Amino acid sequence: MRYIVIGAGAVGGTIGARLFQGGHEVLLIARGAHYEALKRDGLRLITPESSETLDIPAADGPVPTRDDDVLILATKSQDTIAALDPWPADLPVVCAQNGVANERMVLRRFEHVYGMCVWLPAQIPQPGVIAAHAHPYSGMLHVGRYPQAVDDGLAARIADDLSKRGLVGRAVPDVMRWKYAKLLGNLGNAAEALLGHVPGMPEVVERARAEARAVLEHAGIAYATPEEEAEVRGHKVDARPIEGVDRGGGSSWQSLARGAGSIEADYLNGEIVLLGREHGLPTPVNETLRREANRAAREKLPPGSMPLETLQALIAARSAA
Repeated sequence: MRYIVIGAGAVGGTIGARLFQGGHEVLLIARGAHYEALKRDGLRLITPESSETLDIPAADGPVPTRDDDVLILATKSQDTIAALDPWPADLPVVCAQNGVANERMVLRRFEHVYGMCVWLPAQIPQPGVIAAHAHPYSGMLHVGRYPQAVDDGLAARIADDLSKRGLVGRAVPDVMRWKYAKLLGNLGNAAEALLGHVPGMPEVVERARAEARAVLEHAGIAYATPEEEAEVRGHKVDARPIEGVDRGGGSSWQSLARGAGSIEADYLNGEIVLLGREHGLPTPVNETLRREANRAAREKLPPGSMPLETLQALIAARSAA
């Protein structure tokens, strides 16, 4: 198979690099300065223990496809539809993305859809360079067919290919249960982006997660427990420092730092808001985080620019409304 990684940023680029190192044919799809650097110099993958430049083919848009192609979609959720629009709908698509809405969006057009729960801390310190901070493996990736566990063998084959070099691939029949658990973890992304790591930020995050757990349980949506996650993860993907690379925040923090103009809060905190509205449950913490993260992205505010007291006051006002 050839793996076409659509959105070869920090996560997609690491997955593509590790597949390439494992002997697989890979094509990276990227944009702007990152694409130009990949095309000119190759992809430089930096980890806590190594640095290697890989001559992986790259393109800045759709290419002629083959019957054995697998699309790995690693864009932000708000870019899913536009990113997949030019690609043939008969190819399998793996949604290597945060949130739980992408698979259903993709299933409207593509028949063969696979969810991927991504545990992979990485960033792009400069165009063409990816710093993957986890050790001893760069990431752990749960893969499964969506919407149900159809045993077509492809999820297991993808998981095996991922596991050949620097990653842990796991074929699972209940991939969305793992993705809902990851969603709970990602609810703190907006708070981190807005506040930075200040005292009081963890309390806001825990309030958002408590709100979300209540909504998920009311809706009857299953999610993997922290104990299950800890057992599976062990110490296989522990984040470590990389000499010469300052580690920034998570994906939402990085969106504000780049001045991207958009952020994935609608598909993280917004997923809980949506479920709350469907089931008649209030979600003031997640609604405030969703709204303020979007505002910060639109206004291109830097990460950590909101005082904790301001956010707390907005949540209190929303709770009282």
